[in-house]
Amino acid sequence: GRSMADKLANEIVAASKGEGASFKKKEDTHRMAEANKAFAHFRI
Repeated sequence: GRSMADKLANEIVAASKGEGASFKKKEDTHRMAEANKAFAHFRI
């Protein structure tokens, strides 16, 4: 099996290219936060 260090290194390389699971998750989270900010003033 691959070591944790290998997985981490690959994730860092992927993230630096703007891809990879953690980058996507961060992007999605950020997008949701922006959307929530936009709709916040509609809340009652």
